[in-house]
Amino acid sequence: MIQSTIFVLAVPDLEISGAFYRDALGFQIHEIGDPGWRMFVRDSCRIMAGECPDAIPAVDIGDHSYYGYLVVDNVDQYYESVLAYGAEVIKPLKSEPWGMREFGLRTVDGHRILIGQDLD
Repeated sequence: MIQSTIFVLAVPDLEISGAFYRDALGFQIHEIGDPGWRMFVRDSCRIMAGECPDAIPAVDIGDHSYYGYLVVDNVDQYYESVLAYGAEVIKPLKSEPWGMREFGLRTVDGHRILIGQDLD
């Protein structure tokens, strides 16, 4: 049984990444006892970010560099808040034939996330 999921990401600058996750996506930022790591937390979603300034930039991974799909209860409202922040939307909000209403965004670090809501 999988009890929970935590994404682990390499980011070039924890302060810039933390500000994006906090301000654009509504996450809280938690210190975890190591100055090179932070935990970004919203509801049951956990993203552990490690500062790796020499890592290959996520934007260089290519078109399928999505690391997660976040299922929310009000995707239209979440989409509007992301737009208001000015985050880079890479897939506009759309109802899909696979039963999800979803959009995609690119984080300040170049990681891609899909965010959706069940249409059922």
